[in-house]
Amino acid sequence: MSAQDTYTHGHHESVLRSHRWRTAENSAGYLLGDLRPGVEVLDVGCGPGTITLDFAERVAPGRVLGIDNVEDPLAISRAAAAERGVGNVEFETADVYRLPYADDSFDVVHAHQVLQHLTDPVAALREMRRVCRPGGIVAARDADYGGMRWSPDNPGLDRWLELYRAVAHRNEAFPDGGRYLKTWALRAGFTEIECTASAWCYDTPEERTWWGDLWADRIRRSAFATQAISYGLTTADELESLATAWHTWRDAPEGWFAVLNGEIRCHP
Repeated sequence: MSAQDTYTHGHHESVLRSHRWRTAENSAGYLLGDLRPGVEVLDVGCGPGTITLDFAERVAPGRVLGIDNVEDPLAISRAAAAERGVGNVEFETADVYRLPYADDSFDVVHAHQVLQHLTDPVAALREMRRVCRPGGIVAARDADYGGMRWSPDNPGLDRWLELYRAVAHRNEAFPDGGRYLKTWALRAGFTEIECTASAWCYDTPEERTWWGDLWADRIRRSAFATQAISYGLTTADELESLATAWHTWRDAPEGWFAVLNGEIRCHP
């Protein structure tokens, strides 16, 4: 991201709580076969770095660089690297539209849940392609909010999804980005594109509590809430009712929620 983009989620603790849950296994399984010892990786939009650190452990002694457009989550990344004793990883701020790296610098260039938040994902993919070596991989995975499904039916969650997509569109972002990854890759000039899809699923009592509380907190306190009110799309009272709807879903023994993700592996 850059100054031209508005991050719908922001960096509230409830957002970072979600990001810290992510691992290479649960969020980048489609890419694990490319992560061999000695491979050099650029992780774009790395946030608190949990996926990045998993990559570094897999490709050691290969070098891994995690970048984000703001410094705050990178402090968490560096602390986690020190705690885990991962020495082949670095973190720095950078703009995905103007990556400060030479052509053909990395074997794998990866972005997880990044392109959907950009105003120009095609430009970002072009820049990711530029810094990827011939024979390497440019990989991306993004959720498709329009493909999210849950049970039991809940009008409050219907309204939450409608509101989230409205805020993202107001930010000129792409909340249904998972379905457009192939289109964007073609427009960025890739001709060899492998497409897959996978899902996160939350249904156990522990998973429902984590996912439901996380979204209730986001609705009350994150940048999404601030933006939704400032854009005139909702009120504080409605946001409170939507948080309650998430708790109702959380407490339903039959509760189930699935997040569809599109995935691409592109060969420069």
